[in-house]
Amino acid sequence: MLDAIGVAFATVFLAELGDKSQLLALSLSARYRRSVLLLAVLTASAVTMAVSVTVGNLVGQLLPTRAITAAAAILFVAFGVLTLRGGEEEGAEGEEEAGDASSSGFVGIVAALSLAEFGDKTMVATFALAAASSAVGTWIGATAGMALAGAIGVVIGGALWTRLSPRTVRLVSGGLFLVVGVVLLVDALTG
Repeated sequence: MLDAIGVAFATVFLAELGDKSQLLALSLSARYRRSVLLLAVLTASAVTMAVSVTVGNLVGQLLPTRAITAAAAILFVAFGVLTLRGGEEEGAEGEEEAGDASSSGFVGIVAALSLAEFGDKTMVATFALAAASSAVGTWIGATAGMALAGAIGVVIGGALWTRLSPRTVRLVSGGLFLVVGVVLLVDALTG
């Protein structure tokens, strides 16, 4: 089991570096408190990897990967547009919003991070690892690897966004969402 944990951790952590879910965590760090976002990253990691390990093969057989990728692309583009449009009242209200810790915000973050992973290379790798070794060990290692990569995105984003104006943060964050959405859409159309 320890071997499964180590292999899954290394595989998923390395696959997540610079991946869309890490960029999403970095972007969301401009809007949400670090503690809320870190808990959401851990929750999304645990949920996503549990789904991957237990029912990933079934989901892959029932829903085409292209459809899942296209749905995620549309979600990212929508997040990008909403983020870019959301800056009309910059200032004190925007700063209060950055500390939003409501349950709907938490659930939205978990949903966005989880959707970003469905059909991704991390899930495919986790399917294969779980089939070849301990499912529990694979889940523990994959969850830890994904959570650590997401936490790095949150910490870097938190440090970066505090040094930039709210308008710059909004433009960069919205732009990242749009870029990820376009990349996913191209992948869905050409994959």
